Amino acid sequence: MEKNRKIMIGKVVSNNMQKTVVVTVVKPHRHPLYKKTLKKTTRYKVHDEKNQCSIGDMVKIIESRPLSKEKRWRVAEIVKKGQVVEVKPEEVA
Repeated sequence: MEKNRKIMIGKVVSNNMQKTVVVTVVKPHRHPLYKKTLKKTTRYKVHDEKNQCSIGDMVKIIESRPLSKEKRWRVAEIVKKGQVVEVKPEEVA
């Protein structure tokens, strides 16, 4: 029986670790006094079993049991592949 698990959509900002990616999720919230909409950015360490996520991808993450000290999420699916341009150091100079 599947429990009610939290689901979020975020952007992959790092994939340097093995089977782990760092995903940022932006949640808008309203300031209690000034009523202005603010963006709160949270970074989650997410389990990526097949190492298929790359930087810039939009992914759907789902809550899971604790997998390590900081990992409590796993990648459900890749919603959209990112457009990352590889630039050689010679081209920058």
